[in-house]
Amino acid sequence: MIINKNRILSTENKKPILYDVYYTETDKPQPLVVFCHGYKGFKDWGAWHLVAKAFAEAGFCFVKFNFSHNGGTMEQPIDFPDLEAFADNNFSLELDDLDRVLNEIEKGNENLPKQISTISLIGHSRGGGIVLIKANEDSRIDKAVTWASVSDFKARFQENTPEFETWKETGVTHVENSRTKQMLPHKFQFYKDFKENEERFSIKRAVKNLKIPQLIVHGSEDPTVSEKEARAIHSWNPESELKIIEGADHVFNAKHPWEENSLPQNLEKTVAETIEFIK
Repeated sequence: MIINKNRILSTENKKPILYDVYYTETDKPQPLVVFCHGYKGFKDWGAWHLVAKAFAEAGFCFVKFNFSHNGGTMEQPIDFPDLEAFADNNFSLELDDLDRVLNEIEKGNENLPKQISTISLIGHSRGGGIVLIKANEDSRIDKAVTWASVSDFKARFQENTPEFETWKETGVTHVENSRTKQMLPHKFQFYKDFKENEERFSIKRAVKNLKIPQLIVHGSEDPTVSEKEARAIHSWNPESELKIIEGADHVFNAKHPWEENSLPQNLEKTVAETIEFIK
C-alpha cells in the first residue's frame, strides 16, 4: 500500500491544505474517494487512518484532508493550535478548499495514482453538508455519501436567542472543545457569510437537485445529530439510499485517540456499506 502522508497543497494567497493519500498500485484506473471531516474535526482524528486503509485495500484511492481553517497547522495538524484560523472559518472557505482538492486531483500530481476512474465524496457530520452542496454544484462528482450528516446549517445558528444577540454585539463567541478543553472562537463573520449565501448553503435545496447516486449512513444512537436529520435528507431525494447503523453513535463508536488496530464494528459496517455503494 502506498501512503503519502501530510502532503501540502499550496495556492497563492490562500492558506495551505494538508492532505493524505492511500492506495494500492495497479495499472487500471482507480476510483477515488475524497473524505471531508466535520466541525472540530481533522483528518487524523480517531480511526480515520484505518478507514483510509480499508478503502485502499478495496481498490480505491482514498484522500483525506484538513480544511484550511480547521485550526490545525502544517506542523501540528492534530487538534487546534491556530485558533485565529478557526475563528475565520466559514462554509464558503470549506467549499473552496474542497474545490482546490478536486482541482489538484483533476490536474494530477506525484502523490496520486496515474489514472482515476471516478470521484466520490464522503462527508462526516458538518462535512456531510459541505459534500452535498458541492456534489450538487460540481459535475466532476460521481457519487455522494454522508456519514452522520447535518441536514440544516441555518438551524445551528439558533437565531433569536440571547446568545445569538450577544454574539452579534461582541463579534465573537466561544465553544468549548470537551476533549482538549480549549475555548474555540467563532467570529460573527461565520454567520454573515451564511446569510450572504443562504440559498447556496441550503442542504435541502442541494439534495432535491442532486442527479447522482447518494448514500446516507447514520447511527441509531447518535447524540449529536439526530437520526431524524438523516431521514429528512432521504425524504428530499427518494432515489437516495438510507442505512441506519443500529447502536452506532455520532462517530460510529470510534474515539480519539484510537489505539486499536481494527475498526470498531459499527464503523466497519459503515465502511462496508459505503464501499459496496460506490463500487
